[in-house]
Amino acid sequence: MAGGGTTLEFTPTWVVAAVCAVIVVISLAAERILHYTGKYLKKKHQKPLFEALEKIKEELMLLGFISLLLTVFQDCIGKICIAEHSDSKWLPCKKYDTESKSTSHFQALFLSTRHLLAEASDSDSDPSAAYCAAEGKVPLLSTTALHHLHIFIFVLAVVHVTFCALTILFGSAKIRQWKHWEDSAAEKEYDPEKVLNTTFTHVQDHDFIKNRFLGIGKNLALLSWMHSFFKQFFGSVTKSDYVTLRLGFINTHCRGNPKFNFHKYMMRALEADFKKVVGISWYLWLFVVAFLLLNIHGWHAYFWIAFIPFMLLLAVGTKLEHVITQLAHEVAEKHVAIEGDLVVQPSDDHFWFHRPQIVLLLIHIILFQNSFELACFFWILVQYHFDSCIMGEVGYVIPRLVIGVIVQFLCSYSTLPLYAIVTQMGSSFRKAIFEEHVQEGIAIWARRAKSKAKGCGKTAKDPKQDSLTLELAKAKEEEKAVEIASESITA
Repeated sequence: MAGGGTTLEFTPTWVVAAVCAVIVVISLAAERILHYTGKYLKKKHQKPLFEALEKIKEELMLLGFISLLLTVFQDCIGKICIAEHSDSKWLPCKKYDTESKSTSHFQALFLSTRHLLAEASDSDSDPSAAYCAAEGKVPLLSTTALHHLHIFIFVLAVVHVTFCALTILFGSAKIRQWKHWEDSAAEKEYDPEKVLNTTFTHVQDHDFIKNRFLGIGKNLALLSWMHSFFKQFFGSVTKSDYVTLRLGFINTHCRGNPKFNFHKYMMRALEADFKKVVGISWYLWLFVVAFLLLNIHGWHAYFWIAFIPFMLLLAVGTKLEHVITQLAHEVAEKHVAIEGDLVVQPSDDHFWFHRPQIVLLLIHIILFQNSFELACFFWILVQYHFDSCIMGEVGYVIPRLVIGVIVQFLCSYSTLPLYAIVTQMGSSFRKAIFEEHVQEGIAIWARRAKSKAKGCGKTAKDPKQDSLTLELAKAKEEEKAVEIASESITA
């Protein structure tokens, strides 16, 4: 069902060929850009970014499939008819009474009437409306509304991918500013005079403790949370924070390699996380459905929804800052004076539910919900214009935009860099600690161990002997993998 208008039977062939050629050229150009971008990332050995690009391709394929479904089932959806009274409930825009004499709403009435007349004109040429009108009903979704929904889904995906890429780009730029801290810390460790001349210092004299430790007590514990809340807005990570957390990570996970480049590892881990953030998971699509359902006239749902990513972002930033504060408190409460540098002890106990990965999940939700807010604004602005009733009142629209910009800026320059360094303070390290070739070597050893374990399991007859053989085969291969990993770290 294509609605009114001329069919291909009576359309000039040059028009059809020209339009088809333009679409094909644009599609091939986009495909080639993605292809050569992938080749460039492979050449530069940027495997995490290459995997993120593959994730973007998957999202584009999903969008194409959604587009295909909407196009193929357009006729079927148009022939689903509902009662007319059901069509007048839960509307994003109120249907104004044309007999109203109120002069205060004259302008809004005029704009709404003009929009409704345009819709009525479209419905006259919509076969689905005529089909349901014969039964005294209205279509479930008109061809025009289906087309607008089609555009919205595309805009949402494009805005989400774009904003995630900008967030990672600006956040990475912020983290790269810490490179000189890494260099200065490494130079200090290589200086033999400073290494030999170790002295005892009072814990309270360290800058890390001065900036983070406020004292002991319930009142001071509450004050530390307040301090963490405001700290995320200015100087979220200082040099003393970076040097101390870096040393704590190296002493816990890379004790045999004092030359370990913590900054490079942190950047690799952030690039790996980009692949997870840029995707649109199934639960995020549930959010989209829920948000579209709640967009009812008078509820100002999109205004209140804008506060969800904002509040989550503040909570995540506060928690990450408080993790650093907790590390400082642990040292200050246990020691009065220390020999040499201040060392903290990373632990999963400082994170929500003892899982640092939850922070990445929350950042994923924050970025998507913020993208949804801004995508809705751009879509409505282009499709219905700013004065449309679906856009809402100016007093609700402007705060939404301001909140969206604040969330994007704060996430890029504060929360994401905080996440990159603080989540390394867990009990375990990430696989990004190894170089790409080492990761591939470990993966090969793991596959060989698995295949050998299966082979041993087939030859063994006794179940006890079978399990023992499996464990021995796995242990041998794990020892070899650990040897390769340790050699790469100490190299």
